[in-house]
Amino acid sequence: MKLGHLNLTVNDVNASKEFLETYFDMTCVGSRGSGFAAMFDDDQFVLTLMKGKEVHYPKTFHIGFPQESREKVDQMNKRLLDAGYVVDLPIESHGYTFYVQAPGGFTIEVLSE
Repeated sequence: MKLGHLNLTVNDVNASKEFLETYFDMTCVGSRGSGFAAMFDDDQFVLTLMKGKEVHYPKTFHIGFPQESREKVDQMNKRLLDAGYVVDLPIESHGYTFYVQAPGGFTIEVLSE
C-alpha cells in the first residue's frame, strides 16, 4: 500500500504553493483562487493546500522530503539559508536531517539516510 494524497490546511495557499514549487520541485496542477491548490511531485503524489483561518499544527507535525544523498541535503540547506530562511545546519538524528518552517504554517523536514 502506498500513500498517494495528503491535504494540508495552510494560512497562505499562494505562499505555500510558491515555496513548494521553488524549493521542492512540486508542480501546481490546479487552483481555485487563493483558497486551494493541488500539487504533484515527480511520483504523482498529490498534495492539496487549503486555506484555513487559524492554522496550528502540533509542534512535532511535519512533512518530509527525502533526498538521495547527504550532499543534496547540504545543497538544499544552503539554498534555503541563502534565500533568507531560518534553518539550522543538518545533523545526524534518524538520518542526516534539518527542518524549515514553510510559509503557510507547517514544517518540512529535509533528510537522507
